[in-house]
Amino acid sequence: MSLVVAMAMPAMAGAPTDQLKQRVDEVIKVVDDPALASKPAERHAAVRKIAEDVFDYPDTAQRALGPHWNARSPQERQEFVTLFADLLDRAYIGKIDLYQGEKVRYAGDTVEGDQATVKTRIVTKKGSEVPVDYRMHLNNGRWLVYDVIIEGVSLISNYRTQFNKVVQTESYPALVQKLKAKETEPAASAAPKERRTQP
Repeated sequence: MSLVVAMAMPAMAGAPTDQLKQRVDEVIKVVDDPALASKPAERHAAVRKIAEDVFDYPDTAQRALGPHWNARSPQERQEFVTLFADLLDRAYIGKIDLYQGEKVRYAGDTVEGDQATVKTRIVTKKGSEVPVDYRMHLNNGRWLVYDVIIEGVSLISNYRTQFNKVVQTESYPALVQKLKAKETEPAASAAPKERRTQP
């Protein structure tokens, strides 16, 4: 019986691409909603809510902090997850005003057990394509994103490098202060606007 349940779980969860596409479509619908055009705070909140349904913030935060996670207390971990979620919000979700009708093309997924990669391409108005891969894992019956690869560059690796440098050259409390002061931004946030509009 346990084998049957284990084999059925990915099927019950639905294809990773289907779940991701549903969330991306929801974000685009919110961004394109003329009723929210003059209500940036409401639109931002709506997009953030969708993002919280598709991103595994605790897991992503742990991966980004890397080896320094194990030394943190439960309270420090909870605080870091909150700060990291806010960082992602500012760096990516907060850029929804830059959306200019780019299309998302889904190029299939690969699934290995409870891990999956969904390949997409962001098609700009000029016709160029930006490859964006979503790394996902199965968590309580749902496929959740824990990393995003933009043109071969891992969001998590980017953050881990930055965070590790701050902790090693200064301290963990210094990293927390920088996050609270909104001083730490990902290298990817400097990419062209069409690369920063995805949830």
